[in-house]
Amino acid sequence: MLRGTRRAHVLRRRRSFRARCRYRMTVWRERGSRDVARSLFHMVAGKQGNWMANAVRCVRGGLRWLLLLTVLTIFVIHPVATDITDVPKFGEPITNVTVPVGREATLTCVVDDLATYKVAWLRVDTQTILTIASHVITKNHRIGVTHSDHRTWYLHIRDMKESDRGWYMCQINTDPMKSQVGYLEVVVPPDILDYPTSTDMVVREGTNVTLRCAATGSPQPSIIWRREGGEAIPLGNGQEVASVEGPVFNITRVNRLHMGAYLCIASNGVPPTVSKRIMLIVHFPPMIWIQNQLVGAYEGQQITLDCNSEAYPKSINYWTGEKGEIIAQGGRYEPVLLDNAYKVHMKLTIRSVGPTDFGTYKCVSKNSLGDTDGSIRLYQKPAGAHPSDKLHPGTNEIMDLSDPQQISKQRDLKLRGGNPSDNSLDLLDIGSGSGNTSLSVISLFLMLVVLIVRHNTWTIVQQTPYRIRTRS
Repeated sequence: MLRGTRRAHVLRRRRSFRARCRYRMTVWRERGSRDVARSLFHMVAGKQGNWMANAVRCVRGGLRWLLLLTVLTIFVIHPVATDITDVPKFGEPITNVTVPVGREATLTCVVDDLATYKVAWLRVDTQTILTIASHVITKNHRIGVTHSDHRTWYLHIRDMKESDRGWYMCQINTDPMKSQVGYLEVVVPPDILDYPTSTDMVVREGTNVTLRCAATGSPQPSIIWRREGGEAIPLGNGQEVASVEGPVFNITRVNRLHMGAYLCIASNGVPPTVSKRIMLIVHFPPMIWIQNQLVGAYEGQQITLDCNSEAYPKSINYWTGEKGEIIAQGGRYEPVLLDNAYKVHMKLTIRSVGPTDFGTYKCVSKNSLGDTDGSIRLYQKPAGAHPSDKLHPGTNEIMDLSDPQQISKQRDLKLRGGNPSDNSLDLLDIGSGSGNTSLSVISLFLMLVVLIVRHNTWTIVQQTPYRIRTRS
């Protein structure tokens, strides 16, 4: 029973084959179409077994059909078979393309011996048919296709987007189908995100600070931190660096030296490089330091008192006198403030110092976090030590500081109440005025060196005989 069913099925298939074959031969005879002849050949040659036996089976039933098939084989099918042996092939692989977002990308597919076959472009990941031959199938208006002599086929994608990144296939409708793929890379310039990135910060001195910078792009951008003015960035271990890498910048125990504008710079090799400015403000109470707390002056001399203050927020700075009164601009007093970021240089100039000007002056600095002050005492120098006086009136002699005997003689003379007008030892007076300060220090140093050398020499001379006697 089963064998009979199979035989009936085979007979139905053969009758169907002969019917289709005769139908196509009739159409070819009436129209003379080369495409019908090609289809007939595919049906006969594609059938399993000998293609000539299939042809005889196709025309069984009359000599007229056999003669027609012979003519078809000689004049049509043979040339068609010859054409089919020259199947299309790819001339070269598809080159991968990298394009920035917003630009146009072009993928190239080279096909040799295309003949009447068709070339199609497809998106691999979505299995979307983009183009067939010269026709655009997709509804995406950014897609286009062109060709050069039906050999080189170009797929154009305008106004590139990140979503266009992926694999694209060039396909030929042969049997079996031939295809090759190429990758389209879309690069995106860096962009700094506003939300995760830090904004301007105000912190107290001594606290820990974390600056963050988040950026997108393809490839992923790298982050570098720099100071806006190019200054070095102080680290916690006492070292300084020009830049810090990474999206997170940690500062341990921030101080006033860290205050200023920082740049978060993002780059990934795709222009343009972008940056964001972040201002770091450090608050701290006022601090005052004074270089000279004791200043001498003569009556009638002009003197300037200096005081340096550091504070942020910016402080209120002023001078007070001996009784605590605020010294204002005018008269013989001229207070001046020189600002530089959080630093203030306070200067108080007194023109023609009088007897009532000697005393203690204070420079005061106040802000919202606290206040502080520093004192400077202005004392009167004796009139005889005025720089306009001569060192040795009447003699113009210069004392040789390298001669200890001369120094000792001058000291003894002054101790005994010698000539008050003789100021040869005034060089040793450190507080004798700003004009003689450096000279007095040098003189004192030279005198000490000479005394030490002479003392050591005398000690060696005294001990030498004792050592000699000990050895003998």
